[in-house]
Amino acid sequence: MRKRELVYVHGLLAEVRSYIEESADGSLDTSYDEMEVTPASIHLGKAAHERAVFALAGDLAEKQIANDDQAIAAD
Repeated sequence: MRKRELVYVHGLLAEVRSYIEESADGSLDTSYDEMEVTPASIHLGKAAHERAVFALAGDLAEKQIANDDQAIAAD
């Protein structure tokens, strides 16, 4: 994937995270927060955005799996 595409995907994942935080009425504590890379950090290299995309996607997936497990346990 090209850097421009990674930055775009990074931005989309950041928007998904914002939506989830607004829906859940709270912030997500993730490993992504420890990184100093945001979609607006276009001065950083492709590798930095790639790590951020993988971290954010993994954190969002873990959050969804945890929510699904809670929903199953509640049934």
